[in-house]
Amino acid sequence: MPFPSLRSGRYVRPSLSLTVLARSDSSARCGRQGAPSANGNLTVIAVVGPMAAGKNYICSQLEREGWAAVDADQLVHTAISQLTPQILNAFEQPAANAGLNIKNADGSINRRELGRLLFSRPDLLSVQEALVYPEVTRLTKQFLATHEKSIINATVLYKTPELLELCQKIIFVTAPLFTRIRRARRRDKLSYRQIFRRFKAQKNLLKEYQKSGIPIEIICNR
Repeated sequence: MPFPSLRSGRYVRPSLSLTVLARSDSSARCGRQGAPSANGNLTVIAVVGPMAAGKNYICSQLEREGWAAVDADQLVHTAISQLTPQILNAFEQPAANAGLNIKNADGSINRRELGRLLFSRPDLLSVQEALVYPEVTRLTKQFLATHEKSIINATVLYKTPELLELCQKIIFVTAPLFTRIRRARRRDKLSYRQIFRRFKAQKNLLKEYQKSGIPIEIICNR
């Protein structure tokens, strides 16, 4: 069944293993069951939220309804590969200073070591974003142009306003902190220190998306 609008203030419990909260405030609590609503004349939606909240699962459910999803994280990896000389020029020395080696034996970028560097240095993270995001934007627009109903799956889509403004709706996915920690440890094999650094870099995400004025549906995935 279709979900109520964000203005209705109703709390609904549909049939899947998620909870949809029909409001867009940061006090949303977690429960069980639910599914995202992507009805109407939507052509591009954003599935966003913090690391390890369950965005990929939400996208998989929408793909069953005929949506095509592009994963911005994967596009970042593609862009990094395409921009390897620029990445090495910008970060190889700071990485060495931190005791890290971001260059693999075959000359490619060691993304795990690069991530360790960038999430410990917000100033360097901004430099990397300036290098990579233009290419991510180009690749995303290329994907959108070839699909009638598209999902942009991204954590920090607000940092690319040119893409965010193309979205008619935002589905914000969240999950309890300890659930996210457990998922990040199992999926990404990161240390607790690395996880908390990344979590810290993604604070106040919902507020950033609320600034856009785009309708937001919050899903708490337990």
